[in-house]
Amino acid sequence: MKVCDCVAKQDRDGRRYYLNIARKIIVVATSLSMSLHLQELMKCQALLQTAVMAKLTSVCSFKPEGFRVTKDMKKNFNDQGYILVKGLFDTEEMKNLRTVFENTDVIKDHGYTVADGQGKNVRMLLWNHPGNDVSGQISRCEKVVNTCEDLLGGEVYHYHSKLIYKDPFTGGSFHWHQDYGYWYHNSCLFPDMLTVFIAIDRCAQSNGCLQILPGSHRCGRIVHDAVHGQTVANTERVCAIETVYPKAYVEMDPGDALFFHCNLLHTSSGNDSADRRWAYLIAYNTKANNPLVPHHHAQYTPLHKVPDSAVRECTNYNDFTGKGFLDPTSPDRNELLQKQTKCEK
Repeated sequence: MKVCDCVAKQDRDGRRYYLNIARKIIVVATSLSMSLHLQELMKCQALLQTAVMAKLTSVCSFKPEGFRVTKDMKKNFNDQGYILVKGLFDTEEMKNLRTVFENTDVIKDHGYTVADGQGKNVRMLLWNHPGNDVSGQISRCEKVVNTCEDLLGGEVYHYHSKLIYKDPFTGGSFHWHQDYGYWYHNSCLFPDMLTVFIAIDRCAQSNGCLQILPGSHRCGRIVHDAVHGQTVANTERVCAIETVYPKAYVEMDPGDALFFHCNLLHTSSGNDSADRRWAYLIAYNTKANNPLVPHHHAQYTPLHKVPDSAVRECTNYNDFTGKGFLDPTSPDRNELLQKQTKCEK
C-alpha cells in the first residue's frame, strides 16, 4: 500500500490509526534512505495537512507595564520554537513605521527582487545595522531586545533586518527552510539566533502568511539546497518532520510579533489576494556566537537599546545613515560569497 493511499483511507473513527501508520512509513523510509518518489511524498504531505493541523499554543498578549519573558514563555519557546506576542506594537507605532517605507524612496533605491520559481517574485529590502530612523528604534527598543535576550539567554546584537513586501496577486513564496540553513554557512557555530517577524499588514492565509512546524527546531539543522535563489530545506526530510510536527498557519494583525528560533522550519505561500502583505523581520545573534569569518552580515556590534517610547517619538523617516543596505542579487555580493567560501575551506 502506498503511503498516500494509507492516509486517504482515513475516516472519523480510524483517522488516528491510519495517520500513525503513514507517519511511521514516511519516517522509516526516510531513515533507511528509501527512494520514495518526490511526487508521492508531496501528495502524501497534502493529505496529511488535511488530517492534522497544529494550533498555535505559544501565544501571549503584550502588556506595557513591565513586560518580560516569563518561565512559561521561555518553556514554550524551548519546546515549540516560537512565541507569538499579540499587540507588541500599537496603532501609532505601526503608523510611524509605515511612514519610513511608504513615504520615502528607500524601497526604490535599495529594494531587490528574487523569483520564487513559480511565476511570482519575492520583493525585499535588506540592511545590516539598525540606524536611527523609526525602523532602527524598533530593532533597538527594550521590549524587542530584552525579549530576545531572555529567550536566548545572553546579550544579543542586530544581525540584519529586512522588509518583505508581497504585492497583491503577484507577491511570491518562500520555500520551506530554516534561517540557520543560511546562517550556518556564515560561520556562526551555534544556532543561538532568532528572528522577530513583525506584521505591518494583516497576515492571513489568503495573502501568504507565515507557516511553521512548531517544535521542528528540535530536529537540528537540516541539509539545504539552492533553488531559484533561495536556500531550501530537503523536501523529503521536511515531509517526514511534518508528520511529527504538524503545520500551523501564523495569522497576525498589524503590530503582532513572532519570535522564532533559527532552526524552526517555516515557509509562506504567494499572495493570491487583493491585499498586500508587508512584514518587518529583524534577525539577532548572540554576542558569544560572533561569526568566525567576516561575511556580508554584521559581526558583533554592541546594540544601544532605546526605551520603548522612542518608537512613537521618533520623527526620522528618511535619514538612513549607517544602515548598510545589501542587494544579494548584485555581482558584488556574488564575489563576496566566493571569497567567503574560500575562507571557509
